Amino acid sequence: MKMFGTNGIRGVANEYLDADLALRMGRAIAKVLGPGPIAIARDTRISSQMLVSAVSAGIMSMGADVVDLGMLPTPALQMFVKRVEDVTGGVMITASHNPPKFNGIKCISADGTECSKEQESAMEEWYEKGCETCGWDSIGCMESITGADMAYIDSILSNVNVPAIKDAKLKVCLDCANGASVHTSPAILEMLDVEFDVINGEPDGMFPGHESEPTEDNLSELKERMATGRYDLGIAHDGDADRCVFVDRNGRYVPGDRMLALLSKRAVQFYEGGIVVTGVSSSMAVQDAVESAGGTVDYTAVGSPIIARRMMEIDGVFGGEENGGLIFADHQYCRDGGMALAKVLEAVAKYGPLDEQLAEIPEYCTIKDAVMCDDAVKATIVPKVMASVKDGRVNTLDGLRVDYDDGWVLLRPSGTEPKFRIYSESKDRAVAERRAKEFRALVEAANRARTRRYKVKTKRTFFK
Repeated sequence: MKMFGTNGIRGVANEYLDADLALRMGRAIAKVLGPGPIAIARDTRISSQMLVSAVSAGIMSMGADVVDLGMLPTPALQMFVKRVEDVTGGVMITASHNPPKFNGIKCISADGTECSKEQESAMEEWYEKGCETCGWDSIGCMESITGADMAYIDSILSNVNVPAIKDAKLKVCLDCANGASVHTSPAILEMLDVEFDVINGEPDGMFPGHESEPTEDNLSELKERMATGRYDLGIAHDGDADRCVFVDRNGRYVPGDRMLALLSKRAVQFYEGGIVVTGVSSSMAVQDAVESAGGTVDYTAVGSPIIARRMMEIDGVFGGEENGGLIFADHQYCRDGGMALAKVLEAVAKYGPLDEQLAEIPEYCTIKDAVMCDDAVKATIVPKVMASVKDGRVNTLDGLRVDYDDGWVLLRPSGTEPKFRIYSESKDRAVAERRAKEFRALVEAANRARTRRYKVKTKRTFFK
C-alpha cells in the first residue's frame, strides 16, 4: 500500500494531504464505493472542512451524490452508512490521535466496516491512473442532514441495561479532548441519568486541553480530578471518539490492555462462552481473563478493520485492541468509544467499582517502545532481526512475534507513522525490560544497516 496505512490515509494538512490529493482521492473513492450516495463526516480539526469540500467535489465530479453529516464521531458515521439502505459507502475526515497539523481520509464500506485492503488498493490504483469524470449534466449533488448523532445514541442505549445504570446514581468526569465526542458523549450520560462534569468539552481542532491521544501523560487533569474522590469513573476519548480509556475512582489510569481484558471477560460471561478476537500485540491478560470465563481468543494481525472482519467471519462476541479501541458485536463491527463508555457504566452498575473489578485481571508488565524508521526500509527489518533470533517460538502473522515460556516480544512497522514498534511483555518486569532492550538494539542495527545501504546506493546513482 502506497497511501493507506492501518487506519486510512494520514499526513500533514496542506502539505502531503492537500486539496489536490483529496480531490483525486474523492474520485477514486466514488469509483470503488459508488454509485452513491456516499456519506461524509469530520472531526474538529481546522483542516477538516477543507478536506470535506475537496473529497466531496471529487465524489460529485464522478456523478455520485454526497450526504454531509457534519461533525460526528467516526462510529456514528459508520452506523449511518450501515443502516441507511441506499448509501453505498462513507468517508471520515480525521487523523484520530495524531497532532493538530495532521489529518486523514478513512473510507467506510457499505456494511459500516472500514474498507478492506482490497478496496483501499483499488482506490490507490484509480488515484494513480486517474478517473474520467462525468458530463456537466450528471454531476452529483450534496445534501447536508442532521440526526445521525441521535440515531447513534439511541442504538447505544438499546444495547445496555438503562434502568440499572440509572439506579446506580453514578458520577463521572468526562474528557472529550476537544474532539468529535463533545456533543454525543455528554448526551449519552444525560440520557442515562449519570451526573457528570466535562473537561475539554468545546470543539477545537487545535486541541488546547491536551494532545488528542488519550495516553496517561495527556490525561493529567482528568487524573487529578478523579483523585479528589468526587467521581465513580473517569472517561476520556481520542479525537474522533472511536476509542475510550478510563481512570478509576482513585485517580489511577487504567491501561488499555487491562480494560480490554476485563470487558472481554464480561462479554464471555454474558454470552456464556464465545470467541474474543484481538491483535497479536494484546497482553496475555486478555487470554487469561477470557479463558477463566470459559471463552477462547482468536489472534489476528494488528488493526481494527482486520479484527472486525475476523469477528464477522467467526461470530466473535467481542474484540478490540490495547489502545482503547473496543468492538461490540451486538452493536456494530467497528471501534466505538460511545458504546465503550456505556458498557463500562453498565459494568460498574452491575459489578461494582472499576478498581475492584480489575483486581480479577492478572497483572503483566508490558514495555512499549519504538525506533524511528523510514517507510522505505520497514520491510527489510523483520528478516534481518529474525536471523538473529536463537530461541523462542516465531510467529510472523504481523511483523515478528517471539513467544517464550515467560513472555513474548513483538516487532512490527507502524501503519501510520515512520516507526518500528517494539512490545515486550512478561509477568517479571526485569525480563520484559531486558528483552525490550535486546530487540530494540537488533532493530536499530538492522535499520542503520539498511538506511546506510539505501543512502550509498542513492549517492552512486546520482554521481553516475
